[in-house]
Amino acid sequence: MLAPTLANAGYCVYAFNYGETPSSFGRVYGLGDIAESARTMDAFVDRVLAATGADEVDVVGGSQGGMMPHYYIKRLGGAAEVRTLVALAPTNHGTTMGGLVDLARKLGVLGPVNDFLRLIGSPAHVQQEEGSEFQEALFADGDTVPGVRYVTIATAHDTTVTPLTNSFLHGGDTTNILLQDLCPDDPVGHSGTWFDGPIMQIVLNALGPDDPEFRPECTDYGPSI
Repeated sequence: MLAPTLANAGYCVYAFNYGETPSSFGRVYGLGDIAESARTMDAFVDRVLAATGADEVDVVGGSQGGMMPHYYIKRLGGAAEVRTLVALAPTNHGTTMGGLVDLARKLGVLGPVNDFLRLIGSPAHVQQEEGSEFQEALFADGDTVPGVRYVTIATAHDTTVTPLTNSFLHGGDTTNILLQDLCPDDPVGHSGTWFDGPIMQIVLNALGPDDPEFRPECTDYGPSI
């Protein structure tokens, strides 16, 4: 729903897959090392800029796709090429997975679990745990970079990024939006953010001449998944 919405609004839309590992079986992406995925993004953005003649891009991503660009922006020079990062339910500061990460840590089994995840080719799951070495290193110098505008959209019904406030950023040119502050009855969950009418409206407002008084029409809600 997002790509057609942006295209219909007149944007040139480009998308790419990243993070493929042997466990992907050609279908499931975002499993690989996030730093390597950010390098894939770096090369992709360079191709987009060359093809369009633009000086910078706007980035819209969800879940890991909203967090991974921070590595590109902060560590790979992406700050010079990104105007706005709009993130839908991003795993910015990791997730406790409803407390499972904390429980595993207390029981002393988080290490073996993470070793297994790496073994089966899914290091990104480990990197997105709250308090992971990757998370701590990525944001050790702050959440944001000067010159980049950040818009983060979270939903109160997110059971993947927990607590949901881990999606939010601090400092710099940052706007954090809790969807239900605008549409209290919107039931959309983590995976449904790509199909939610109000979120699509918020994204378009963020990419256009941002209206601080903007409020989406509370209709065409996404699924509660």
